[in-house]
Amino acid sequence: MGEISDSHPRRASLLARQSLVDAAAEGLLADSAMIAHGRGEAFDYLLGETTSDSAMEAIREVAARLLAAEHPVISVNGNTVVLAGEELIRVAAVVGCPIEVNLYYRTPERVMGLLGRLSEQRDVVAADVPPRGWKGNWQEAVGSVVLLGDSAKHNIPGLDGPRAKCCREGIGQADVVLVPLEDGDRCEALVAAGKQVLVVDLNPLSRTSRMATVTIVDEVSRASSGLLSEIILGDCEPSQWNNTAALNAALGIISDASVDT
Repeated sequence: MGEISDSHPRRASLLARQSLVDAAAEGLLADSAMIAHGRGEAFDYLLGETTSDSAMEAIREVAARLLAAEHPVISVNGNTVVLAGEELIRVAAVVGCPIEVNLYYRTPERVMGLLGRLSEQRDVVAADVPPRGWKGNWQEAVGSVVLLGDSAKHNIPGLDGPRAKCCREGIGQADVVLVPLEDGDRCEALVAAGKQVLVVDLNPLSRTSRMATVTIVDEVSRASSGLLSEIILGDCEPSQWNNTAALNAALGIISDASVDT
């Protein structure tokens, strides 16, 4: 891809697409990765490519539940690692939780490749300046983020095959799971297993969005940045969250955008 001007209105989108193309060429992504990303971008256009008020409320709720959890974990797939890996490492460092590579289309090669990418991202984040408001030893906090996924010997109840695999010390023992860009079947299975499932999904009508405990209807990199800020503030408490109302608010934005255009 050629040079993209800083003033180009689609710069961020084009760079994100190219990063996925490059990762796919390295064998890090499933064949359907670009399709999933394109579907999400279509919803993002209708949402105004910005974090809505209802999404911000969901971000605060997710921050509160991660901070209140006994055993939180962040579960990532290939697209998430590429698009928001560094920011989620920052989130994990502040929360003090592991990150688990957990894939629908699981192969040992992809898992190890993504763990390698996350390890590189962790080094970059550790060398970076701490996020605003952080107090403490940043390098130590980032270095303590455990990366899981290569030893997935636990099964998610209700699922079969490779997609059922997870790490006991990650998703297996977690009470709260942050899962950006998750599959609907696995989201439902994790909820049925008694876990709070916090998702990021641009499609408010997806099975994942409807089955989750809390859904952030937003683009994953924007949501991750907002989540980091709210976690550092640390002034939120879990509420009696109405996820249906949050999804309906997102649908209202989409409906208004469709009429306006």
